[in-house]
Amino acid sequence: MQLKKLASFLVVLAGLFAASLPAVAADKENTMIITLKDGDVTIALRPDLAPKHVAQIKKLVRDGAYDNVAFHRVIDGFMAQTGDVKFGNTKKGFNPEAVGTGGSDLPDLPAEFSQSEQFTRGVVGMARSQDPNSANSQFFIMFAPAPNLDGQYTIVGKVVGGMDLVDKIKKGDEADNGTVTDPDSMIKVRIAADGK
Repeated sequence: MQLKKLASFLVVLAGLFAASLPAVAADKENTMIITLKDGDVTIALRPDLAPKHVAQIKKLVRDGAYDNVAFHRVIDGFMAQTGDVKFGNTKKGFNPEAVGTGGSDLPDLPAEFSQSEQFTRGVVGMARSQDPNSANSQFFIMFAPAPNLDGQYTIVGKVVGGMDLVDKIKKGDEADNGTVTDPDSMIKVRIAADGK
């Protein structure tokens, strides 16, 4: 009888431990890896929160669209924004005047705002214009909590490794809305399930 109680206790303990881990981080199909100049940042994507946005991000990753795209808007203590595949590629067609205004050839997406998740440090959200249904390819990574964004922008994931590397991304001019001169970029972006 004691053995059964011990086994039951261990099962409950294992369940509690597993619940405390980010379940999506182990899902290689929904794990995005961004190689920065200082190393790799691992992001657990959240198709449970934003299935359309995550599907679009994964398509762009698999098409190589995010490779060499600049972090064009980086505000210390707030967030780092990237993903303008039209004007932000630092190896081909980079346009410092237009970067941040472009998207991709894919359609804009309807908002998938979450009421259950908040914009905290490491959360990845989709950038958009004033139109809530205008997110396309641009996204941002939070340096710090920003409750004013909760329920206003689509959350697509969270950094689960390498946040210290995100902190090292070159910051922009706060007086110029975070615009970065000679910006850092995403050197390579991949989905973990696809290997190297």
